[in-house]
Amino acid sequence: MEAQKQIEKFKDFVEKEYLSKLTDNLRKDRKFLVIDFSQLSRFDPELAEGLLEQPEDSIKAAELAIEQLDIENSEDTKVRFNNLPESQQMMIRNIRSKHLEKLFQIDGIVRQKSDVRPQVTAAKFECPSCGNIINVLQLDTAFKEPSRCGCGRKGKFRLISKELVDAQGLVLEEDPENLEGGSQPKRMNVFLKDDLVSPFSEKKTAPGSKIRIIGMVKEVPIILRTGSKSTRFDLLIEANYVEALEESFGELIISEEEERQIKEIAEDHNSHKKLVNSVAPSIYGYQQVKEAILLQMVGGLHKTRKDGVQSRGDMHVLLIGDPGAGKSALLKRSNIIAPKSRYVSGKGVSAAGLTASVVKDEFLKGWSLEAGAMVLASNGLCCIDEMDKVGEEDRAALHEAMENQTVSISKANIQATLVSRTTVLAAANPKFGRFDPYGIVAEQIDLPPTLINRFDLIFTIKDLPDEKKDNQLATHILNLHQSPQVQEPDIETELLKKYIAYAKKNIKPKLSDESIKEIKKYYLKMRASGGSEEGVKTIPISARQLEALIRMSEANARLRLSNEVSRKDAKRAIELLEFSLMDVGFDKETGKIDIDRIATGVSASARNNILIVKEIIHELEEKIGKTIPIDDVVAAAKEKGVEEEKVEEVIQKLKVKGDVYEPRSGFISKI
Repeated sequence: MEAQKQIEKFKDFVEKEYLSKLTDNLRKDRKFLVIDFSQLSRFDPELAEGLLEQPEDSIKAAELAIEQLDIENSEDTKVRFNNLPESQQMMIRNIRSKHLEKLFQIDGIVRQKSDVRPQVTAAKFECPSCGNIINVLQLDTAFKEPSRCGCGRKGKFRLISKELVDAQGLVLEEDPENLEGGSQPKRMNVFLKDDLVSPFSEKKTAPGSKIRIIGMVKEVPIILRTGSKSTRFDLLIEANYVEALEESFGELIISEEEERQIKEIAEDHNSHKKLVNSVAPSIYGYQQVKEAILLQMVGGLHKTRKDGVQSRGDMHVLLIGDPGAGKSALLKRSNIIAPKSRYVSGKGVSAAGLTASVVKDEFLKGWSLEAGAMVLASNGLCCIDEMDKVGEEDRAALHEAMENQTVSISKANIQATLVSRTTVLAAANPKFGRFDPYGIVAEQIDLPPTLINRFDLIFTIKDLPDEKKDNQLATHILNLHQSPQVQEPDIETELLKKYIAYAKKNIKPKLSDESIKEIKKYYLKMRASGGSEEGVKTIPISARQLEALIRMSEANARLRLSNEVSRKDAKRAIELLEFSLMDVGFDKETGKIDIDRIATGVSASARNNILIVKEIIHELEEKIGKTIPIDDVVAAAKEKGVEEEKVEEVIQKLKVKGDVYEPRSGFISKI
C-alpha cells in the first residue's frame, strides 16, 4: 500500500475512533495516542497487516495522519500500539535475524535501567561559503557531519541547531516462570525514547517490575577496537509501547471450573489437613513445619496506617537442622508450589544478588540499577538455602528487606528504594554441623541474633535415633524409590498453586473480637509467666511474637477462604508459635520460655550472672584497689549463688567485650 493511501486510511480511522481521546491527551499535554490493534484490524485488515510487516513506515504514516487532522498542538504526536495478536508474542530467546524490522510483543522483567539522557536525532549545518543549510539525520551512535556542500566545499560546517529526544536503556530479562527447567534466562537491550521516559511512565519500568514491550527488533553495529564495524551485529528492541503487567500471582489464570474446585476444597471439613499434606508429600513427618510453610505462602495482610507506617503481612520461617534431614527438599518443593518464588543457596549468594546492585551500563554508558532475588520475588517467596554459609556482610543486606520490606540503595550517585514484599524461608545448619541434644539450641545457631529475631517461626529439625520413627521413615523412603508415583498429594500441585494464589488475591480477613481476646489472653499469660529470678525477669515473648500471631491467624483464615479470623484460627496460630518457642526458647535453668535466648543471644539468667559479677568487681575495686584476684571474685560470687564455671564464663565474656583485662595471670582490672 503506497504511503499516501496509508496516511488517508489512518486519518479516517483516528477521526472515526480516537478523536476525543486524542484531543483529551493533547489538552493534558500528553503528546501520544495509544491505539488498540484489534480495533485497527477490524477497521482495515490490510492496514493492520502492513503495520506488523513494516512497522516503521506505518507508524510514520499514522503520525503524519494526525498532523494533517488540523488539531492545534498536534505536531510531533507519537502513535503507540497495544494489544497485538498472539502470533506476535515472542520470547527473547527465539529472536532471529528474520524478525528484524518487524513489530513484536515481548514480556519480561526489568533487570537494569539506565539514566535518561538526551540524544540527537537530526542536526542542521550551515555552509560558511554559500550559506546553504544542510540537514543531517543522526541514526548511528557516532555524530555525523555533512561531507560536502552543493557549492563544492568540503569539511568544516557550522552547526546551527540540533533536535534532541530523551532516551533511556533497559535490560529486559525473560520471565523465569515461563522457562523450561534450569535454563538461563536470556536478556535483551530495550531502547525507550520521548514520552516512554516521561516521569509518568517512569514508575512502570523500575528494576524488578514485570513489563510488556511492544516494539521493533533492530540491529546495532558492533564497533571494533580498530574503529571499523564488525560483521556481527547486536540486537536491540526499539520500544513503541510499554505497559506494566500486574504482580505475578495475579496472573495465574483461574478458570471457573478451577474456582469451583478451590471452593469445594475449602468447604471440606478436613481441608486443613489435606492442604498441609499436599505441601511436601514425599517428605516424611514435620507436620508443623509444613503447616508453617503453607501459612507463609498465603501470608497475613499488609496494612498501611494513616500516619504512613506500614506493618508487614509476610511471615519469615527459619529451619535449622542436622544434615540430611530434608531441609533443602522442603525448600525446593516450596519453590515449586509458591505462585511466585526465587531460590538461592549458600556460598553463591552476595548482598547484591539478594537485594540490588548498581552496575556499569555498557549500553548507554553511566550507571544503572539491577534488582536481586529479594526484589524480584516481591509478593512471593524467597527460599534461602544454607543461610549459615552466606557471608556476614551479605547477610546484613537482609535486615532491611525482611523487616521494612524495602531495599534502599545509595551508590554511584543512584539513590533508590525498591519494594520487596517478600517472604523468606531460610534453612541453615547448626554451628558444629550437628545439634548437641543437651546444649542450648539458641547458642548453636550460627546467625546474628538481630537477624534471627526477624524470623516469626524457627524450627529445629533434629535427627535423633528413635526405633519406631526410624522404621516408618525407612519404609516411606524405600516405598518412594520402589514406585515413585505412589505418593500422590491429596491436592494436585497445579491446583494447590492456584488455591494459594486465589486465597492471597481475593481474601482479606478481618480480626473478630473472639480472636483478639484469644491472642491477648495468651500474650498476657505468657508475659506474666516470666518468673522473676533475683531481680531479672525472663521475657518469654515480645511484641514481635504478638505481631507474628496476628499474621498467622490471618493466614489461617485465608486458608479457609474466610473473610473473618475466628477463635479457632487464633488457637491454631498459638499452637504453632508455642511449638516453635518450646523448640528454641526453652531455658532449662529456669524451666521457662525465654525469648532473649533467640533475640539477643544472651538468656535472662546469663544476663543476671553478668550483672552480679560486674557488681562484685566494682565492690572489690573499692576495697582492694585496681588489681583484683580472680579467686576473690569467684568466692564472692559463690556466696551469691553463682557457680564457679559460670563466673569464669562471665569474665571471659567481659574480656572479649573490653570491660576488663588481665594485667597478669590470675588477676583482672577494669578498663
